[in-house]
Amino acid sequence: IRALSDESVKQNRPHKVLIMIEMGDLREGVMRDGLLDFYRQVFELPNITIVGIGTNLNCLHGVMPNADKLIQLSLYKQLIGLQFKKDIPWVSGGTTVTLPLLIRGDLPVGVNHFRIGEALYFGADLFTGGVIDGMRDDVFELYTEILEIQEKPMLPSGELGMDPMGHVLQVNPKLIGKSSYRAILDIGHLDVNPEYLIPKDDSIRIVDASSDMLIVDVGQNPSDLKVGDEVRFGLKYMGALGVMNSRYIEKRIFTPR
Repeated sequence: IRALSDESVKQNRPHKVLIMIEMGDLREGVMRDGLLDFYRQVFELPNITIVGIGTNLNCLHGVMPNADKLIQLSLYKQLIGLQFKKDIPWVSGGTTVTLPLLIRGDLPVGVNHFRIGEALYFGADLFTGGVIDGMRDDVFELYTEILEIQEKPMLPSGELGMDPMGHVLQVNPKLIGKSSYRAILDIGHLDVNPEYLIPKDDSIRIVDASSDMLIVDVGQNPSDLKVGDEVRFGLKYMGALGVMNSRYIEKRIFTPR
């Protein structure tokens, strides 16, 4: 913040900040026992205006928000106001994970600001794992292309070591001697973690991925897939994050249905 202050003075452009407080999830934020001293130092910086106090929950260790934590956050805002005779307009209660408290009417009155991402694009209710009423979770789709498809054994042959991702395959003896059709798709870990992909075709099962290729099992290929065909996936939140930041995937915006 000192660096921001120095630059804002050089440019003669005031800068606004919202200061985060550590409330248990151990990601970012000022420790509470040092809060007043921290605010005192920031209030002294030229061209810096504190417009909010906030916290982040659930994003690292999964600590869930509740009324007690958010009441504490609101009380810190009041404490700072009394100590420094300053009005801080925003109390930022968190991200998507806090929205169900608002919908249920359990949100403390003092909280008046959110930082919304996942709910905006996925309608996520992180308390139930479902979708918020009136919202959708299918606004993102990933289209991939089949580079190769052929029938192969369902288990590899030879001595097994660690793969490039650091995993050692656990052999399922029930698959010994069985085969199925496997397709290679034109994406890999470089673009997205396969754990965050949801096949749109229930007959398709993700096997695994290497750096730039995704392997899927299509059983006995009931859809008669061939090289060049498209395979579609829904995306979880972290999957969309990876895809949208990949340099190698073309992004298109379609008109909503």
